[in-house]
Amino acid sequence: MHLPVMLSEAIEALAIRSGGTYVDATFGRGGHSRAILARLGPSGRLIALDRDPAAVDAARKIVDARFSVAHAPFSELSRVLDAQGARLVHGVLADLGVSSPQLDDPARGFSFRADGPLDMRMDPTRGVSAADWLATAAESEIKGVIRDYGEERFAKQIAKTLVAARAARPIRGTRQLADLVGQAVRTREAGQDPATRTFQALRILVNRELEEVSLMLPQAVARLAPGGRLAVLSFHSLEDRIVKRFMRALAQPTLPRDLPIRASEMPQAALRILARPVRAGAAERAVNPRARSAVLRVAERTDVPIDPESLARIEPDAWRS
Repeated sequence: MHLPVMLSEAIEALAIRSGGTYVDATFGRGGHSRAILARLGPSGRLIALDRDPAAVDAARKIVDARFSVAHAPFSELSRVLDAQGARLVHGVLADLGVSSPQLDDPARGFSFRADGPLDMRMDPTRGVSAADWLATAAESEIKGVIRDYGEERFAKQIAKTLVAARAARPIRGTRQLADLVGQAVRTREAGQDPATRTFQALRILVNRELEEVSLMLPQAVARLAPGGRLAVLSFHSLEDRIVKRFMRALAQPTLPRDLPIRASEMPQAALRILARPVRAGAAERAVNPRARSAVLRVAERTDVPIDPESLARIEPDAWRS
């Protein structure tokens, strides 16, 4: 079972209009989608996306004329909305990261709690598995990924151990990888498995998670109607940093340096950040461990015109620098 994190807070953040059009960019198992549908009137509409075929299968069990689902990563948000004939929407909700069904199924390879194939792809029909990447990546590349995406201080030792181990035997299983990382990491914070950060790093790499977020955010803003809301749930600091900087960049436009500018030419904010970041309450954290690291950020679209093409031309790393 997948418990949607901060369900009521996320739904309230969208300020749902009865006849509005909304996007659930990460359907998962539909907790947020069902709550949105419950708030919509007969003329309302909800468009869901998910890159995981299992999630899409679950979504197709919802029989509701107001609801549709697309098998696509949220980096393809504009394409999906075009296909659905939705030029503008009134809210976009993105619950980032991995879902409980993905973690709980050993065959998906996301967790070291049970042994399974080292896959980690959110869409098993596309891309390269974690095992295949580890089989050919250079030691320096492995070190950089584990250091940058896992924020792991023992990245050098882990990379060296993995490269030495694969020379004798391919690294194909989750427990095999976890045991190798355990050999390289001698100390760890209380209550955290030595392999936690390495698994996070490989999952982010395999699924291009940071790139996906960086590509989705400008598309979401470009498709929001004035007064529409963008609500994003992040689960680790790398994701949250991208969301925070993106929202701040559009809410606080920077002025060109050393260039005279008229008051009428001052850049106008395309977003208005609403309140402070929201975190789950103690009661929710007690029953849902995923909620402990969650951060909800919400922004509202202003009526300042935006050129979608100019947003699309912005390099994804601009929000990550």
